[in-house]
Amino acid sequence: MTTHQFVIGVDYGTDSVRSVLIDAANGDEVATSVFNYPRWQQGLYCNAAENQFRQHPLDYIEGLEATIKDCLKKAGRDVAKAVKGLAVDTTGSTPVAVDKTGTPLALTPGFETNPHAMFVLWKDHTGVNEAAQINDHATKFDTNYLKYVGGIYSSEWFWAKLLRTLRADDQVAKACHSWVEHCDWIPFLLTGGTDAEQIKRGRCSAGHKALWAEEFGGLPPDEFFSSLDPLLSGFTERLFKDTYTSNEAAGTLSPEWAQRLGLSTDVVVGVGAFDAHMGAVGGQIEPYHLSKVMGTSTCDILVAPAADIEGKLIRGICGQVNGSVIPGMVGLEAGQSAFGDTYAWFKNILAWPLNALTSSTLIDQKTAEALKDELVAKIIPELSRQAALLPVDEDNELAIDWFNGRRTPDADQTLKGAITGLGLGSDAPRVFRALAEATCFGAKSIVDRFVEEGIPVKGLIGIGGVAKKSPYIMQMMADVLGMPIRIHQFEHTCALGAAMFAAVVAGIYPTVEDAMQAMGRGFDAEYFPNEGLQEVYQKRYEQYAGLGKFIEGTK
Repeated sequence: MTTHQFVIGVDYGTDSVRSVLIDAANGDEVATSVFNYPRWQQGLYCNAAENQFRQHPLDYIEGLEATIKDCLKKAGRDVAKAVKGLAVDTTGSTPVAVDKTGTPLALTPGFETNPHAMFVLWKDHTGVNEAAQINDHATKFDTNYLKYVGGIYSSEWFWAKLLRTLRADDQVAKACHSWVEHCDWIPFLLTGGTDAEQIKRGRCSAGHKALWAEEFGGLPPDEFFSSLDPLLSGFTERLFKDTYTSNEAAGTLSPEWAQRLGLSTDVVVGVGAFDAHMGAVGGQIEPYHLSKVMGTSTCDILVAPAADIEGKLIRGICGQVNGSVIPGMVGLEAGQSAFGDTYAWFKNILAWPLNALTSSTLIDQKTAEALKDELVAKIIPELSRQAALLPVDEDNELAIDWFNGRRTPDADQTLKGAITGLGLGSDAPRVFRALAEATCFGAKSIVDRFVEEGIPVKGLIGIGGVAKKSPYIMQMMADVLGMPIRIHQFEHTCALGAAMFAAVVAGIYPTVEDAMQAMGRGFDAEYFPNEGLQEVYQKRYEQYAGLGKFIEGTK
């Protein structure tokens, strides 16, 4: 390339959206910007006690515009003229009800504050009963429509959330023309789409969450859904048959969005995908290496040549989909429903007494708030430091990491977390250590399932906030899994992956692999297992598995 060409990657996370402006020649970050969702921060439309987590589309739209414009402002005016492509990743399954024009109902009159008209976030588990009904219903058909999603349908996914929404709100049910994943809606928005039936559905979301499969010629037939509940009758016809991999274009920026962002209408917009799948590309995934995106939850991605997977069905994972990560390879997805969320839960419990600072008569309100923020920020680092000093022993406190249910192996969002072995000597660092071990044991159960199903795991790649910020957790994970973990050096790896796809759809690179090679930023840390801890951690893992079986038997 003789002149600079730039691409934009947009990564929608659980709490915020971040955009990165990348030099396509070498992957250098020119500018980055993060926008925290204001409505989400206020806790609007959510009810944690009922596992209801909804996000307003305005949070997404405002964040999209704010972060991209901020990146361009930081980079300088001339850079905008050289932006060639843009691609988006999101959490998932995070779908929304839309009208015939493809507009989310929450953006239409009468539905502005209705949670059922908003995006149903990945961690929303209000559809647990609907997921159980789908699993039971699937056994009545000669064709196994769950065969490519590990054999178990989850409440975190597309159809369970749709059915729950239709049952929960008659007005939304009547107005809902179609049901769209967040990662498919943003490219549709940017390209000026006005017809829901013209939305280009990504292979990633369709295959892993919506039961789309090449073998079925698309989605399962209408009979499968209408016989489950008449509310679903006709939806397959209004959804989609074809899917697109993320190296394909959704279109170009519409005049409206080009003007709003300060970009050209020649900017190519890629087909969207989920954050972990694009993050795996940004993290330079290799065949049979498990890419672990570690944030509030984990999403684990492994790719293998299609020829190697032919005829294999991997039990209890979140799907195996040809082209969901890299075209020509099968993407295998697993994950843990709570990872960073587990540590955050414990931090919030410990920090609860600090709320009393705001009513203190000794210091003013502003100082009280600042002191509280300072102390809360120090809790996890100090717990990690103290826990690292404790000996690893078979008789230590033990925990189960299902605080938001179990994603894999064998999805069951009704399961709960647990802590056992507590005594009067069980202080905060010891309980934190047990929680950290539980998340690492949960990671090991995923690796073991892949291996048991004939899929070797040759190494691990760590991506995301926990991977970058917690050496204590990463060293423990290496010790528990008995294999090294490389930590990708790029801070916003999912956004970088989106930028790599943007470079492909813009024609800068012919393949995803070429973009990965040119734009990959490498690794800045590696953790190696301590062989002296292998035996004790194996015994601890067996205790974890035993406690897990007990918890399952008592639900």
